[in-house]
Amino acid sequence: MHASVKSRLNVRTPLALLVGFLASVSYGAEMLRIAATTTMVADLAQSVAGDRAKVSGLMGPGVDPHLYKATAPDINTLQSADLIFYNGLHLEGRLADILVKLGRRDKPVYAVTESIPEGKLLEPDEFQGHYDPHVWFDPRLWAHCIETVVNALAEVDPDHADEYRERGVAVEQAYQDHYQWGVDYLAKLPAKQRILITSHDAYNYFGRAFDFRVIGVQGISTQSEAGLADMVEIIKFIKENNIKAIFVESSVSPAAIQRISEGSGCAIGGELFSDAMGLPGHIETTSDGSSFDVGTYEGMVKANISTIADALQ
Repeated sequence: MHASVKSRLNVRTPLALLVGFLASVSYGAEMLRIAATTTMVADLAQSVAGDRAKVSGLMGPGVDPHLYKATAPDINTLQSADLIFYNGLHLEGRLADILVKLGRRDKPVYAVTESIPEGKLLEPDEFQGHYDPHVWFDPRLWAHCIETVVNALAEVDPDHADEYRERGVAVEQAYQDHYQWGVDYLAKLPAKQRILITSHDAYNYFGRAFDFRVIGVQGISTQSEAGLADMVEIIKFIKENNIKAIFVESSVSPAAIQRISEGSGCAIGGELFSDAMGLPGHIETTSDGSSFDVGTYEGMVKANISTIADALQ
């Protein structure tokens, strides 16, 4: 072999190995791109993925997922994502059709609620055979969704599977703590005062978790509207049961609740977060001195519980 050829091989082979090594390091360090539909799903995905991923949420604070229509930028976000998470159980309405189509094209698409045992889901009569999708109002139930997120991340990024599993355990414990915080905060509210009247029937899981009777003016989906007869019946119920407060929601028109408040003389106790979390960075403080960011899942849970308890006691 000529010296010049041998020399080129000796120089170029280590260089090629070095370039390959650097490329692999660069790829391994690259953050996963995750797309999520609602603010609650985005918060869950980011909590489990940590600094291994950048989560882009399609829907911001105050957005109603029942009526949401995907924009051109949304489609681009979904198509460029390594992984997509959505709530499922028909919460996202028409957007679900787009997600199903992406899944058929080998895009990893997961409904986080698929890991919730069916026996734990509620199936209200008025929802025509479908399950109630508002599962995040019971932190213990929402904790089941961690399994789907952990498994999906581990499949897409197996090198960090253990890290996702460890973080998943920590997130689950946090959700259990949120639930217990709610139990303790609501302990001051007698059973006879645990009647929650809101804009739409999104709080059934909350009611089951914290022993409330729940009445939604518009039914389970915001696509339906409250009829005059329904409002008259609710006004009568409020007067007969001496209800202290009723509540508007952040992602639903307050019009129906305002009319009921005027007709019954019942105060509006505040605004609850329903189908979306609050504005990130907005801090609220409860009557017991607890402070939290309503743009997080923890903050949304605690803000709702404190608003309800303080208005109804």
